[in-house]
Amino acid sequence: MTEAIGTHRLTKRFGDLAAVDCLDLEVHEGEVFGFLGPNGAGKSTTIRCILDLSHPTSGTVSVLGLDSHTDSVAIRRRVGYCPGDLALWPNLTGQQVIDYMANLRGGVDRAAIDALAERLHADLSKRCSDYSSGNRQKVGLIQAFMHRPDLVILDEPSTGLDPLIQQELQHLITEVRTDGRSVFLSSHTLSEVERVADRVGIIRHGKLVEVSTVSDLKAKAVRGLELEFTGDVDRARFTTIPGVREVTGAGHQITVTYDGAIEPVLEAATALGVVNLHSQDADLEQIFLAYYQDDEVAEAAS
Repeated sequence: MTEAIGTHRLTKRFGDLAAVDCLDLEVHEGEVFGFLGPNGAGKSTTIRCILDLSHPTSGTVSVLGLDSHTDSVAIRRRVGYCPGDLALWPNLTGQQVIDYMANLRGGVDRAAIDALAERLHADLSKRCSDYSSGNRQKVGLIQAFMHRPDLVILDEPSTGLDPLIQQELQHLITEVRTDGRSVFLSSHTLSEVERVADRVGIIRHGKLVEVSTVSDLKAKAVRGLELEFTGDVDRARFTTIPGVREVTGAGHQITVTYDGAIEPVLEAATALGVVNLHSQDADLEQIFLAYYQDDEVAEAAS
């Protein structure tokens, strides 16, 4: 597939700290790529290097097939960006900010701006100093989407937005993908990424530790199965099944925590007279936290 974003051994150091460490990343054209990690993991630094707002210590970055440094002006024409630390001119109205940004781009269809403002319920007549954080974020989103960019880069885009506007933002992201364009979505709001992303990358201490589809991540995750039987059962009957991590409960109700295939668990439950069951699928948050919990355990052991 054609790359919307490609990095090779991208590294950014601040003194002895490697904020981004040998990052190899590939974002395909026409996909929504979720970039996950807690604050301080290196998400925003990665974005700043991709957009040539910060120069890498080493490594290379390409955006839409162009070199992020030598072709930075051409890239900016084709990219929309909403930063996580959005700052606006306090004495300008939202409309004046949008008009200024549109003029820098050589003009943007006013109908497209008005449509975005309506969808996001943005009042552009007020001065930016009077905006709440959510309303400032709406201005940032309008300027990121208004010129129909080939690539939209969003850093924590849901900050301050109410649930209805978050839902509309998800619709906008989906529409970009439907058009064959790309979205790079950096967030620690895991439910947001889970709803819209085709693939997810997890960054930890500046290193990319996992890249996968949401469905594949869930398939590898630990899940739970609540089982109810006609009578009391010996939960030890489940502990020897491959993939079973833990068995809790007693009597006629137990919960089996497992990874891998569910069939061996169901076969054992059927043989013991199961009458009811409830599956507990792992969500992206559980998977994400598992990576960081494993890291904390390793650090404590070392």
